[in-house]
Amino acid sequence: MTQSLTLRRPDDWHLHLRDGAMLKGVLPESARHFARAIVMPNLVPPVVTGAQAAAYRDRILAALPEGAAFEPLMTLYLTETTDPADVRAAAVSGLVKAVKLYPAGATTNSASGVTNFDRVREVLETMAEIGLPLCVHGEVTDPAVDIFDREAVFLDRVLDPIRRTVPGLRVVLEHVTTADGLDYVRGGGPDIAGTLTTHHLIINRNHILAGGIRPHYYCLPVAKRETHRLALRRAATGGEACFFLGTDSAPHADAAKESACGCAGCFTATNTMAILAHVFEQEGALDRLEGFVSLHGPAFYRLPPNEARITLVKGGPVDMPARILTEAGPVTVFDPGFPLHWRVNG
Repeated sequence: MTQSLTLRRPDDWHLHLRDGAMLKGVLPESARHFARAIVMPNLVPPVVTGAQAAAYRDRILAALPEGAAFEPLMTLYLTETTDPADVRAAAVSGLVKAVKLYPAGATTNSASGVTNFDRVREVLETMAEIGLPLCVHGEVTDPAVDIFDREAVFLDRVLDPIRRTVPGLRVVLEHVTTADGLDYVRGGGPDIAGTLTTHHLIINRNHILAGGIRPHYYCLPVAKRETHRLALRRAATGGEACFFLGTDSAPHADAAKESACGCAGCFTATNTMAILAHVFEQEGALDRLEGFVSLHGPAFYRLPPNEARITLVKGGPVDMPARILTEAGPVTVFDPGFPLHWRVNG
């Protein structure tokens, strides 16, 4: 029985770090295990220009613990006034690795997102020309569409028309939560990939709603039926190169989660590697964990895999913190609901 596993240091291809006091409080949790991360731009105000991305990157690097080896991979927030020339310059300089599409109102701090996709066509064409990926929050915001159906409807109503209109556009369908999304990525050819989160491999919608509302399991896209969760686990552990880890770890102070209108997001940066080792071991796929966390993502983003290694060791139950204390307030760590026995040794 495997008790130790060494793999290339992993990357997180979808991460929220926030800013200010929250950034300083949560950044060490990601920098401890991950070498790089695609950092989301949905600050207030959002990161929409290359200059703003450079300034945000400087704030992240300044907040790193001494001796930490962590590279933030910056993104731009796509708006209807985004300048294609600025996107090109930021990408060519190496600063920006992707542009993020939020349909307006889809999730936290997404009010500046896109409502009329014709207005961003020139930006998308520029991205297709230079090979810059578009990271997509794949949900429609039409109030007539049930929240559990919004990912599937997005594929037909928004994403497929975009990809047909702008051939060659490289797309990452982020935090896939449905079998529909998995099938779309699988059938989409080499220009599309999908990220899978840690928490969507663990929870279904019953975990949020059955027996009482559990705000720390509430996220967007919301967790779906058990059949979808099982499909996600098969995709993550199946060795398919089009799927890789994007935690969507999203810190909110407990007061903002535990309220009459709680914020969406699960904070998984602290225990993601322990949870994933548990899941992959359950599925008899520990040999495929490195591909999912360390190889498939760099290959799609056309970056080299990390040379540094980490070692996971299995033993007695791991004492994970229940919350991370920050100057912006305590942040509850995602609870998988079962003991964790894998720990990262280095």
